[in-house]
Amino acid sequence: MNIEDKIKDGREYRRMQALAEVKDDANSYNVRGYATTFNEPYLLLETNGYKFYEQIDSAAFDGCDMSDVIMQYDHEGRVFARTSNDTLKLTADAHGLEVNAYLGGTEIGRALFEEIKGGYTSKMSFGFRVKDDDIDEKEEDGITIYTRTIKRFAKLYDVSAVSLPANDGTEISARSLRDGEIARLEAERLAKAERRKAIEEIKARAAELLRKEKS
Repeated sequence: MNIEDKIKDGREYRRMQALAEVKDDANSYNVRGYATTFNEPYLLLETNGYKFYEQIDSAAFDGCDMSDVIMQYDHEGRVFARTSNDTLKLTADAHGLEVNAYLGGTEIGRALFEEIKGGYTSKMSFGFRVKDDDIDEKEEDGITIYTRTIKRFAKLYDVSAVSLPANDGTEISARSLRDGEIARLEAERLAKAERRKAIEEIKARAAELLRKEKS
């Protein structure tokens, strides 16, 4: 299943600002860092008079299914580490979701470790499904600003090293969120306009009946 199909199935992807750092013991093949931080809004997308921000609530991973999260490269291909065999450990603390991965179990994992150590691969992304979120809307200097707060994750699928900082999965997810949210808000505005129109028609009919009764 490619990235586009996974997104259609309800998954979303976000890139990390920095890849996990190599531990002091170079022979340990361990890397660590944070998949995301909590309560720190970040700009997800800016286009055509809209800005989309997103932030992760500190309780977002409470109850999240992290039973078999895997570490991949660009969300596809071979598995470098996974939670089910304890080569990948994920811990939510006060700062965010910490990732601690052992990459020494496979030849490709050791190769990835060397790429990270050498600074050739320096970004990560994680794939997830949302259970609960809120979206706030406001206008500022003629720009519509949306801020999405992810309150609960339903499932965390993977953490992946990525070849480019702005990977396709993040961009597609962001645009899907934008397009879906704009469509929802437009539908809400249309529904409100229809309700206002119906109310005005009722008021007009009532006023006409009142005039007839008085005459």
